[in-house]
Amino acid sequence: MLAMWLQSAAGGFGLGNLGGLALPILFFVALYFLMIVPNQRKQKKWQNMLSELKAGDRVTTNGGIKGTIISVKDDVLVLRVQPDGVKLEFAKQAVAAVTTDTPAA
Repeated sequence: MLAMWLQSAAGGFGLGNLGGLALPILFFVALYFLMIVPNQRKQKKWQNMLSELKAGDRVTTNGGIKGTIISVKDDVLVLRVQPDGVKLEFAKQAVAAVTTDTPAA
């Protein structure tokens, strides 16, 4: 229906075949705002989270390992993992989320 309206609008103003381009352009604009912009916001938020990591933060890695940050260097961080207190070294990009302790209900 939108395509028919665009076709008639384009024909009414003498745009000829330019009306046929309106639908693909509208599709790409919608695609940009529905898919690309939210992904860019998510990526920016994740980069901001990585830049604010500090010793003592509890994090979860992409592999599901949870631990407490002992040290942060450039793009590497060392986690202490429970229950044995093993120290593991990860790339910063492996951090999926900073977890916060939730009080027991």
